[in-house]
Amino acid sequence: MAWMVYNGVTPNLLMVFLLLGGLFMAGRIKQEVFPTFELDIVTVQVTYPGASPEVIERGILLAVEGGVEGIVGIKEMRAAAREGSGTVTLELRDDADQQKVYQDIKQAVERITTLPQEAERPQVTLVARRREVVRLQIYGDLPELTLRGIVERVRDRLLQHKDISQVDLRGARSFEIHIEISQQQLRAHNLTLNEVARRISQYAVEIPGGKMRTKGGEIVIRVKERRFRAREFANIPLITTAQGATLRLRDVAKVTEGFDEANKSSTFNGKRSMALAVFRIGDQTPLATASAVREMMKKIKLELPAGVNWAINRDRSSYYGQRLGLLLKNAAMGLVLVLVLLGLFLEIRLAFWVTMGIPTSFLGAFLLLYPLGVSINIVSMFAFIIALGIVVDDAIVAGENIYEYRDRGMPSVDAAVFGARLVSKPIAFSILTNIIAFLPIYAIPGRLGKIWKVIPMVVIAVFLMSWLESLLILPAHLSHIPPEDPNPKNPLKRLQKAFHRLFESAVNNVYGPFLALCMRWRVVTICCCLALFLLTYGFVFGRRIRMILMPRLESDYSVTTAVLPFGSPKERLEAVQKKIMVALEKLKKKHGGKRLIKGVASEIEESTVEVTALLTAPEIRPMSTRALTKLWRKEVGPIVGLESIKFQFNRGGPGGRAALRIELSHGNLGMLNRACEKLAKQLAEFPNTKDIDDGFARGKQQINIRMKTAGLSLGLTSNEVGRQVRAAFYGAQALRFQRERNEVRVLVRLPEKERQSRYTIETLLIRTPAGKLVPLRQVAELVSGRAYTVINRRDARRIVTVTSDVTPIGKAGQIARELTSRIFPQLKHDFPGLSIRFAGRRADMKEGLLSLWQGFMLAFVGIYFLLAIGFGSYTKPFVILMAIPFGVVGAVIGHVMMGYNLSLLSMMGLVALTGVVINDSLVLIDFIDHKIEEEGATPFVAAYEAGLRRFRPIMLTTMTTFGGLAPMIFETSRQARFMIPMAISLGFGILFATAIILVLVPCLYMLLDDIANGWSSLFKS
Repeated sequence: MAWMVYNGVTPNLLMVFLLLGGLFMAGRIKQEVFPTFELDIVTVQVTYPGASPEVIERGILLAVEGGVEGIVGIKEMRAAAREGSGTVTLELRDDADQQKVYQDIKQAVERITTLPQEAERPQVTLVARRREVVRLQIYGDLPELTLRGIVERVRDRLLQHKDISQVDLRGARSFEIHIEISQQQLRAHNLTLNEVARRISQYAVEIPGGKMRTKGGEIVIRVKERRFRAREFANIPLITTAQGATLRLRDVAKVTEGFDEANKSSTFNGKRSMALAVFRIGDQTPLATASAVREMMKKIKLELPAGVNWAINRDRSSYYGQRLGLLLKNAAMGLVLVLVLLGLFLEIRLAFWVTMGIPTSFLGAFLLLYPLGVSINIVSMFAFIIALGIVVDDAIVAGENIYEYRDRGMPSVDAAVFGARLVSKPIAFSILTNIIAFLPIYAIPGRLGKIWKVIPMVVIAVFLMSWLESLLILPAHLSHIPPEDPNPKNPLKRLQKAFHRLFESAVNNVYGPFLALCMRWRVVTICCCLALFLLTYGFVFGRRIRMILMPRLESDYSVTTAVLPFGSPKERLEAVQKKIMVALEKLKKKHGGKRLIKGVASEIEESTVEVTALLTAPEIRPMSTRALTKLWRKEVGPIVGLESIKFQFNRGGPGGRAALRIELSHGNLGMLNRACEKLAKQLAEFPNTKDIDDGFARGKQQINIRMKTAGLSLGLTSNEVGRQVRAAFYGAQALRFQRERNEVRVLVRLPEKERQSRYTIETLLIRTPAGKLVPLRQVAELVSGRAYTVINRRDARRIVTVTSDVTPIGKAGQIARELTSRIFPQLKHDFPGLSIRFAGRRADMKEGLLSLWQGFMLAFVGIYFLLAIGFGSYTKPFVILMAIPFGVVGAVIGHVMMGYNLSLLSMMGLVALTGVVINDSLVLIDFIDHKIEEEGATPFVAAYEAGLRRFRPIMLTTMTTFGGLAPMIFETSRQARFMIPMAISLGFGILFATAIILVLVPCLYMLLDDIANGWSSLFKS
């Protein structure tokens, strides 16, 4: 340290290296909206076209679950069976070797031999997180096939830009070539659908035939009959008569280009629409990708046919730009506040060099963050704001101590060396305790932990650079500052001198006598502080302030989702869609028109209707998303015949899922169904619940086919009958091929009019092994029933999820406690064997709070050990740590004053506060020990003088910390709501704790001295 002061070149070069090196790394660091992280999820997906969820469960899910059971590294297994496909989702443990577990799962799935023959090969995927930046809508009053061609050309043009690497098509059905043959034609020509499919597959091939070497060179031989379009398939020969006449496919079948028969459609502003999702890949930034899309679309717009328009439905880069701007604005305001405070309390040149520690520490941190893979994102920027006020604490302590000794007449160089050396111990311990305090946030499990662990990484990197700067660079710079002129002529300096005199007078004439009084009545003072602490904790545990997972971030979208009975006709779905959209249009006309809503997107998929209102920016629209959603709900009113309807306004941010998600499981499906219905009814009794879904849809109507004795006597088997029925109604797949970038299936089946009633299936002609045609009803029994629309499983058991939203969200905890204490036990009593648990937000909160509590206890113990070693005492660390509970008191008061519920982010702030809040106590205790050991002062005098002498640096560090966070705490933008609770915990916690510490620590020190003297007198007697 002394060498750095005497050799001024070295600290200057070190500072230049940190500034320029950090600036260089900051220019290369990745930019994104939220931190990228591994999902630790492996999916096994099996497609079984036309199969019901029950068939998928029995034939696929059970086999896959059994195959992967017992693989080490799997944390949780979930599965879902839907019509035509089954997916098993495996969440891996945080400490698992991701690649090894993935390979183990892949090999286990490949060993399964019991999957249905018609099922496709299982796709095992290690899920990679992709970052969508822009969702582009292309819309117009055009046929679906025409619009699809235009959208694909737009996608190809977008990919020509260097900043656009991946564009996916959304809201489009899969291509199919339909070959429809009536039963009359099949009978007339003695054909079956499966035979036609086989003939098509034989005539649409491309087979390499080898090579022929000639004198002229090598010639490749190839059978090239590959067909790509419907018109090419129409010419395929089916039968050649003895007379040489050829019956072609077009003679007996209708061959058309089209799409799969999924009940799926999308509109934008009332016109047919398809979407293009543009993703950010590698080092591409959200802003550059979004800018590239807009740039390209301006050119492409000139090439679009009349009546075709485009719009940006979703732009995540705007969130990045808005929130980054918001954070930078708050950081700049915080920096100005810190500068003003330092300028008031310290000499201008001293304040300048102390402030230079901020850019030096921040830019120096990039030298550590870049190799660690940390990006510039919303969370890391927030971490820099947290560090803004804290980072100057060490520089203030060092600088103020140097300033004090120089003020006493010590030469500047000697004051720099002696002053910095004197506080090197408390600074070192302050940095280490801060680091320990932030570490528990790094250990939060799950996806939330992967997002928020960036905060300790950034803050710790800044702290380490601050340590380096405050002890090696700052003293060298302060050593060159000449003594102040006792009679300055500069008006600013004279104003500063006047402020210093006023401040010193307040310390000596107000704080000093008050501290002396409290120290004399130390037991009463300590009891009063303890009473305040107990009162606050009673307030919290008495549920006067509520606990939630995350503050709900209002999005720029209001979404209404209606679920109809499965199998509802298209006309019914469109009628519900129209009713919802008409209600929205009325609201738009009443409340600002285009100033409120800039677009309306709607989608129908199977039995679900979703309508999304795209709102204008928060500063433009005349009402909040919450208010609009409430009015929309009222305008729509009740709709008869729905399974459920939900109105959501917060899907765009953290905490946007249903407030309550409850998973139930039972071996008896009837009992499980009744338990879910009963729970849903009990949830409806709470006044704050809404949008309740019992998790059980009525299901799709189903006809079950069972073989009769008559059919068996004709030599028919269930398999043969099933294949013929499947070919007639689903279709016999003749081919599956790649056409450009799209997969196309060729299906042979009956015309649509022959697939629209129960009569058509009863009279379907089945060919026997003898070649005879008989109606299906003669050989099989047809039984009506219902099929599940979806079957969910967790850890090899069927589950049903009951969901409910809660308004206000703060009531969710109260309802959850009521459910746990009263309703769940009653359900388990009524339905023996029932398993019930919270999932979603409640489960995340429970896991997060448990992790934070464990981390807090470990941090507390770690800090105690560190302080005990540093001070060589078992009791003094307890005096220092007494600041922590009063930091919590301040945080709670702050949340109440600002009107915020406690949340997981508030808890993170409290954990981080444990390290920050003890810094002032540490400085006081260190000064008291120094006075007693070095100057022989009595404990009372030492404690009293510590309060007076350390009042200015303690108040300055507290005010700079709060000042750095204040712009964020008082930010009114809705975009900042999810960041504010952590800032409140830190800012108000340090502010309140400091006010208590300046009185409590000297009193506690004296109480310890009283106890020590009492024991000493007892032993002597």
